[in-house]
Amino acid sequence: MSYKLLLRPFNTPHETPPFGEIKEADYLPAFKAAMAMAKEEIEKITSNGAAPTFENSIEMLEKAGRQLTTISNIFFNLNHAATNENIQKIAQEVMPLLTEYSNDIWLNTTLFNRIKQVYEVRETLALRPDRQKLLEDTYLEFVRRGALLNGEAKKEYRQVTKELSQLSLQFGEHVLAETNDFTLHLTDANDLSGLPDGVKEAAAALAKSKGKEGWLFSLHFPSYMPFMKYADNRDLRKQLFLAYSKRGNRGNKNDNNEIIKKMVSLRLKKANLLGYSTHADYVLERSMATSRNRVDGFLKQLLERSHLFAKHDVEEVEAYAHSLGLEDRLQRWDYIYYAEKLKKEKLGLNDEMTRPYFELDRVEKGVLGLATRLYGITFKENQTIPKYHDEVKTFEVFDEKGKFLSVLYVDYFPRPSKQGGAWMTSFREQYIENGTDVRPLVSLVTNFTRPTQTKPSLLTFMEVKTFLHEFGHGVHGMLSKVYYESQSGTNVYRDFVELPSQLMENWATEKQWLKEVGIHYKTGETIPDEMIEKLVESNKFQSGYAMVRQLSFGLNDMAWHTLTQPFEGNVKQFEQKAMKPTELFPPVKGTCMSTAFSHIFDGGYSAGYYGYKWAEVLDADAFDLFKEKGIFNRAVAQSFRKNVLEKGGTEHPMKLYKAFRGHEPSVEPLLKRSGLVKL
Repeated sequence: MSYKLLLRPFNTPHETPPFGEIKEADYLPAFKAAMAMAKEEIEKITSNGAAPTFENSIEMLEKAGRQLTTISNIFFNLNHAATNENIQKIAQEVMPLLTEYSNDIWLNTTLFNRIKQVYEVRETLALRPDRQKLLEDTYLEFVRRGALLNGEAKKEYRQVTKELSQLSLQFGEHVLAETNDFTLHLTDANDLSGLPDGVKEAAAALAKSKGKEGWLFSLHFPSYMPFMKYADNRDLRKQLFLAYSKRGNRGNKNDNNEIIKKMVSLRLKKANLLGYSTHADYVLERSMATSRNRVDGFLKQLLERSHLFAKHDVEEVEAYAHSLGLEDRLQRWDYIYYAEKLKKEKLGLNDEMTRPYFELDRVEKGVLGLATRLYGITFKENQTIPKYHDEVKTFEVFDEKGKFLSVLYVDYFPRPSKQGGAWMTSFREQYIENGTDVRPLVSLVTNFTRPTQTKPSLLTFMEVKTFLHEFGHGVHGMLSKVYYESQSGTNVYRDFVELPSQLMENWATEKQWLKEVGIHYKTGETIPDEMIEKLVESNKFQSGYAMVRQLSFGLNDMAWHTLTQPFEGNVKQFEQKAMKPTELFPPVKGTCMSTAFSHIFDGGYSAGYYGYKWAEVLDADAFDLFKEKGIFNRAVAQSFRKNVLEKGGTEHPMKLYKAFRGHEPSVEPLLKRSGLVKL
């Protein structure tokens, strides 16, 4: 009965998950027991003979299933950051159960009728704004989850959602398996030509860890990207590029083509059942953008403003490559290699020149210290807090008066058990209940460059920006100050959630902050002013290409999710057509971006990938106020904290943004920051 540990409050610092005491075999019975408990809580609501009120229906539903949420947060965060075959097997078994449980709530006619009765008299209740929004959101969520469906339509909805949850899980497992499946094993030192010493050392360490001689390169980003940037051997770059770009499209057991076909068709079917023409219409109803026409117009506007710049960027790199002896057309596996050389020639800068100045420990202090300077919060490492992996670091976070705010977990380095990329998540969201402010447990997960035997972990400039980005999400979670868990922290519209994270990236190019963070790990030399100027300038280098590349992902996402008929075609051909307006290179046989596009097929960004660019417009506009008043201006930071970070999803995001900024955002600051205002 050890699974009962997961069903009661944890006897740990701040009731953090007791990872060392939880057995994998505990999860499935704990899930089942927690679902049974939650169903009893729902039964109390539906069997209540009293007339429905906000308190006995909306609030009670908000609190129902809290232990199930706790178990889900622990388990699924582990499935992303420290998984194994057994955990994946449990996930496949538990996902249909959770979907069925969820459907049992949203399709419960008696429960919906109680919600509906409160909703219909909402104007007479004189509720606080957050309660008003919770009531409206709860009612709309029921409608969007099928509460108005009847008979066969309800059965069909249940089946569709169940299948979608399983397919999404399989998609992610396939991408992780494909990423882990390939390594480039080199034994000839000549094949390492062009690679920096640190990259070679990391590859030698990886080979040694696998019991191999020589050097080993993987498809994990800290290994893949430096090879693509610096390896002189074009054939090997092509080999690695093809392995990366064919993930999920190799016709093997991890192939994702059929999963994509099923998912987009099932998403369309679900949207149609609920009365929407497309999945995008369904998703965008609950967004700042509000409609696919507006998203299409937004993407088109940015493409029109950036395409000529992008074309010029690629032509410049191609001409430069030809000057260095490339005889045929510039290919995808050539672009970043020659672009990096061109950047060094034009700006006297590349990633490896800046890496010695960005030692992870010092960057960590700088990032945490930035939050102290802006918001007055402080961080204290506490090693007694249980961890899910030895490499995880745990901090207690306190406000300016020394009051406990949050626990922060950070998990920096790639592992075969961890998905690629970087993300913020929570083991517990913030909420207030019975006068007690239950504080959040926030986790940041990245895949940064590992330390070697001779060097500490040294970050690229992009990794520094990634750290700031995910930490921005973390601050959004840690500073939450709401009553209801469903409105806490990052529980906001998808195209608003990236504002705090992308705003934080702006400090990466501010001299005052870089001078504190950029200290050479060997010599103690402060990063030179000249290098900082080059870093700022590098933000604009090839920015047209970078903009169009991001837009291509957004267009691909929207194409998949504006389908009006079930998809029967070829995934690669569909993708090519969708991305054609942004295409700057010849197609490469066998490659497919969609089959590893985890954001939209194994994440929450379907019909929402445009949100990264949408939020860039917001963050560039918002940071203009910091530049005007001072980049460490406490009053501006406190206004952002009060009007955005603390509020979570308690009000419409545009209202929150305007309360901070005083006006709706303009696209011009983003174009100016990117250098896309003249050619």
